[in-house]
Amino acid sequence: MEVEVSIQDIFGELYHESVISAENWQEWCEKWLEILKTSLPPADAYELGLRLTDDAEIQELNTQYRNKNQPTDVLAFAALEADIPQSEEMLLHVPLYLGDLVISVETAARQAQQQGHSLQTELAWLAAHGLLHLLGWDHPDEDSLTEMLSMQATLLESIGDRTWLAQITPV
Repeated sequence: MEVEVSIQDIFGELYHESVISAENWQEWCEKWLEILKTSLPPADAYELGLRLTDDAEIQELNTQYRNKNQPTDVLAFAALEADIPQSEEMLLHVPLYLGDLVISVETAARQAQQQGHSLQTELAWLAAHGLLHLLGWDHPDEDSLTEMLSMQATLLESIGDRTWLAQITPV
């Protein structure tokens, strides 16, 4: 399965090396979409955007699109609508655009510190959460939240991170 991840990392411009390399993001998204392929519309290739930003920018987006004037950890802007048909020819020749993820690295860093794990783990967790939203997953109730958290843990485990396994056990 071919996956193209377009990454915009405002922190990469400020620091010499990013917490997670572009190659790792690419590899992780490929693994995750392979695991989630039953949730994907059929296509030869997929594309998604990932923007790593700060609290100020994500607060602007959160205000504009969700009417919540506060920073958040991750926003997912899905490009797919469940009932929009895609022509077979289009799906075979053009990557299917899934949407964009925007993650606040500042919020992720605070959450990582509060949870007692690395920033890399928190960023991966948030990206997995956002990716599930791009594919139509949601968590309006406890059962769907538990299912979504379980899938996020599966996705992180696929990239060698078992940090979340103990934390998703229902109380």
